[in-house]
Amino acid sequence: MSDNFKLAQNALLECHGLSVDDLYACIGEASGCGIDYADVYLQVIHSESIGLEEGQVKDSSFAVNKGFGARAISGEKTGFAYCNDVSKSELISAAHAARSIARSGKEGVVAQPVARFGHDLYLPNDPLASIKEADKLTLLHAVDVEARKQDSRIKQVFVSLVGVYEIILVMASDGDLAADVRPLVRLNVNVIAEENGRFESGVSGGGRRADYNYFLKNDIGLGFAREAARIALVNLRAVSAPAGTKPVVLGPGWPGIILHEAVGHGLEGDFNRKKSSAFSDKMGQKVASDVCTIVDNGALKGELRGSLNIDDEGTPTQNTVLIENGVLKNYILDKLNARLLGMKSTGNGRRDSFAATPIPRMTNTYMLPGKYTHDEIIASVQDGIYAASFHGGQVDITSGKFVFSTSEAYLIENGKLTAPIKGATLIGDGPSVLTKVSMVGDNLELDEGVGTCGKDGQSVPVGVGQPTLKVDEIIVGGTST
Repeated sequence: MSDNFKLAQNALLECHGLSVDDLYACIGEASGCGIDYADVYLQVIHSESIGLEEGQVKDSSFAVNKGFGARAISGEKTGFAYCNDVSKSELISAAHAARSIARSGKEGVVAQPVARFGHDLYLPNDPLASIKEADKLTLLHAVDVEARKQDSRIKQVFVSLVGVYEIILVMASDGDLAADVRPLVRLNVNVIAEENGRFESGVSGGGRRADYNYFLKNDIGLGFAREAARIALVNLRAVSAPAGTKPVVLGPGWPGIILHEAVGHGLEGDFNRKKSSAFSDKMGQKVASDVCTIVDNGALKGELRGSLNIDDEGTPTQNTVLIENGVLKNYILDKLNARLLGMKSTGNGRRDSFAATPIPRMTNTYMLPGKYTHDEIIASVQDGIYAASFHGGQVDITSGKFVFSTSEAYLIENGKLTAPIKGATLIGDGPSVLTKVSMVGDNLELDEGVGTCGKDGQSVPVGVGQPTLKVDEIIVGGTST
């Protein structure tokens, strides 16, 4: 029996006088007549947040959230009930309610549960207890001081530290029985610089499925402070962004958020099953240029924010090739949409809490590297934009149309990076942009661990990434022509 399973049994079953047999009884109640599939998902989350503003702690919070959700599925119809009182009577009651909602008249089958242990991508350590409370404050103050000492023009600094310790246990009628213990930490730094009455900001940060010691190793936390200050100072000398249709080079790492939003969502199974995605009915067809290979890899090592040992349906995560050399190869799938599409789950059934049903969601989504160096790609552009990072955007998931605002960008003139620019927005749609990618760099990077994806009112941590890549044409919105 794995350590994760033992911890989950203790935190979610034994402390409530429950056993695996009680979960099996719950599944039996949820299955019954007319049910294709049923599961029960138990979860406890301990979370804390500390915010430092102008050298003083301005907010601090701690919360514990525990409960379960019971689900029954018949065809496309889902019955779901949840409760924060983890007891045998409530489990049975919720299972009965879920079955009553979903049943349609055929016989259900319950398989004997078999434990699945998934991967071993991160240690089951509690971040909240990893360092002393005083050391958490020491870290925040050190980051504040580090940002300010970069330059006298740094006028304001905001630092936040977040830790989450999550334990889940899931049993399903198809025989899956799995558990996971998921640590997650994040440190954010936001600075404001001022010169001659002009104010500009810079943001940096990151995190991992680790504990707070991650930020202390190799001064990673202080590095975020220096990076936030650097970006703010760069933006102080930025000129107005040009407008027009131009070649755009997207930097490595976080700019992969465009792939996530404008392409990744369109490859999620529910949109394609309902034929509301721009990629619907295009399996096996060319949807991107030959140089594009995009994967979603929830089993990626390195304690990454988007990695999971198992998804929230008990399926081990995997490396799923979505687009290979421009050809659509797979969708992002949970159990429900996989069954209805006649396919297999890719381990992407995710939910943000026991009070929500799982839906197909991304994990770590990124483009694989190509053959060009970063400098070769920049040198190929005579008049364009280099987008090093983004701070926000809007996307229509079904069409892939997007508008993204850059947080750090530069002019490219005669094959060289020149002046930093501000106010640049990139306007386009994911499917079209994919066909205009002409060069892909050899410098794949993943983001530092800041991504959070929202869908259907649920938020889950994700990772994004890409190498440097060149898009031959994107509409650039700016303030000069």
